[in-house]
Amino acid sequence: MGPGHPECPARLDAIEDRLLVSGVSAALDHREAPLPSLADIELAHDRMHVAALRGLSLRLVEEEEAGGSPYFQLDTDTAMNRHTWTAALRAAGAAVDAVDAIMAGELENAFCSVRPPGHHAEHKKAMGFCFFNNVAVAAKYALQRHNLKRVAVIDFDVHHGNGTEDILAGDERALMVSIFQHPFYPYSGDQDPAPNMLNVPVPAYTKGMDVREIVEMVWMPRLEAFKPEMIFVSAGFDAHRDDDMGQLGLTEQDYTWITMRIKDVARRFANKRIVSCLEGGYVMGPLARSVEAHVRVLADL
Repeated sequence: MGPGHPECPARLDAIEDRLLVSGVSAALDHREAPLPSLADIELAHDRMHVAALRGLSLRLVEEEEAGGSPYFQLDTDTAMNRHTWTAALRAAGAAVDAVDAIMAGELENAFCSVRPPGHHAEHKKAMGFCFFNNVAVAAKYALQRHNLKRVAVIDFDVHHGNGTEDILAGDERALMVSIFQHPFYPYSGDQDPAPNMLNVPVPAYTKGMDVREIVEMVWMPRLEAFKPEMIFVSAGFDAHRDDDMGQLGLTEQDYTWITMRIKDVARRFANKRIVSCLEGGYVMGPLARSVEAHVRVLADL
């Protein structure tokens, strides 16, 4: 994204270091993110959107080699460089590959430690640090390529997953439940645009126990009634009380509890199938500790 940008390579380094130091890494099956087909990306995104990003990537290579700027600004928050196209493809590819591995019985669940994030990327638009919607691509892939009948998306990032909503709203095969700070970027989500969307906006300074109550009283009945065959998680950790990107009050213990509740739904209805993808989280310590808490539950550690 450029120097000083919060969505930076150090995020994945901090996660990897924490998983190594804590010993969690040794218990995991590590896999490289492959490149998906463009046809798989286009399950969730308009073909012209995909082509435009590819064209921008090629132009950036030419301009940088000619001594021009290495960055192209899509909006005030979101920039591309010559490597963004491949990185965004591999981020979505990780989620798609996780679906294949889980459906093949190789894994029970997966955490995709990827960047750029995805949940703000709409059907026809990149925004909010996001280019392709990793979770939405994978959810559509599970429905279309593996013929699942019902998938759920759970989003606990501090920001509303407007892109996932844009792509999945009205698709009766998908249920999206989310919690996020409001009013806050991207200033959406205060209404449910379709019956398969369950948005729960909460005010700044909402703490973990209030979020747990919402999960138990609002999310869980809908998830249990829907009986998803696979669960996708937009795992943003910027709702942590020590992450200054937002003003919510979650802790590592809250992420542990939320992940346990998600895992319980997956055990009862989805043959334990969960694909979790990293979204936000921009202060390295809280991010790394929160991912460790999340992954420990997924891995039964």
